[in-house]
Amino acid sequence: MLNSLPPYDAEQSLTLNQRLRRQGHPPDTVSAALTQSRLRAAAEAKFGDFASRMLFTEDGLQQATRLSVAARHAERFRDAGVAVVADLGCGLGGDALAAAALGMQVIAVEADETTAAAATVNLSPFPEARVRHTTAEEFIETQPTEEAQRTGLWLDPARRDPHGARTAEGSALRLTDPESFSPPLSLAVDLAAAGRAVGVKLGPGIAHGLVPEGCEAEWVSVDGDVVEVALWFGSLARPGVRRAATVLRRDAPPVQLTDEDDFGAEPAHRPTGVEGLTGIIWEPDGAVIRAGLVAECAELCGGRILDEHIAYFCAPEGAPVPEEAVGLARGYRILERLPFSVKRLKRWAAEHGVSRLEIKKRGVDVAPEQLRTQILGSARRRPAEGVSRTLILTRLGEERVAVVAEPLNG
Repeated sequence: MLNSLPPYDAEQSLTLNQRLRRQGHPPDTVSAALTQSRLRAAAEAKFGDFASRMLFTEDGLQQATRLSVAARHAERFRDAGVAVVADLGCGLGGDALAAAALGMQVIAVEADETTAAAATVNLSPFPEARVRHTTAEEFIETQPTEEAQRTGLWLDPARRDPHGARTAEGSALRLTDPESFSPPLSLAVDLAAAGRAVGVKLGPGIAHGLVPEGCEAEWVSVDGDVVEVALWFGSLARPGVRRAATVLRRDAPPVQLTDEDDFGAEPAHRPTGVEGLTGIIWEPDGAVIRAGLVAECAELCGGRILDEHIAYFCAPEGAPVPEEAVGLARGYRILERLPFSVKRLKRWAAEHGVSRLEIKKRGVDVAPEQLRTQILGSARRRPAEGVSRTLILTRLGEERVAVVAEPLNG
């Protein structure tokens, strides 16, 4: 039934539901098929054409790795010479699918029975992959020694409490303590210490102090959205790399920034403060910020950080941006610098005929939508024609400043 349905259309779902039930299909079956049809449509952003042949769960889809990211995980294992990958906590099978597509043997391990069943369907086109319904800990304990020695491990721990409180949308709340994950992060550390090739997918918001020693931490963004931090141990980690930011964009090649220093290293140059707010102000990609590589990005682009706690830096207008930095940050030409005062900003907007205003902020506690209304008035009272500007609000030391800017092209 599911495979015979037309492309999902929310407006037609009720009519389709009634038609299928009139044909004699049980209501629960119809509801399940239509839910899968909706999830398949939503999954296209992550899985592309594969989504039309897969099965999903609500939480599983939300937590699933995008195929573009999963492919990079698989390449790490392949390039390290790993022939067999055990995907521990495989979920719906995204990472297992990518590894199998590169010709590696894959053992996909999933503790939740329903999710394991969905993964079995999703991986059925790949004879290289098999699914085991068990926990990561039990799999490791029972894996034959000879097989274990040639098996790389990919862990995607469950980071939500299935039995706890849920969000308004019905999703389980995120856990923040890595030892509360299933399996806990310490399991990966112990396996790496035993000489295993281990990779771990975690949420990008993990505190730097919780990142274990002896691994490479790679933050990844896709089209501006920071989606994960991957921890690489053993042969999967690159020599001399402690922190990395990888920026993936739909319309451009991947770009990456790496550093060998541990977290909390001193910036290469002293922050300039407000006097450095000239030329081009650069906003690094979220992966660069999460990886703590803002100062390194500034140095690569010939710029200077303004404040060690603020993720902006400035460079002279016209300064060349090296090819390896393109995509790591977005630039704005500084037009004017104003004191952070609503009254002053209202007068500035009126004097310059500003009717469209993008507000960006770092280190300043303001609500952009509310401030935009205070500066320009309500949307229905703004003129259709007018000047468009970007307003960047930040705190440098103890001083709050407003920067009027326009985004650079390209």
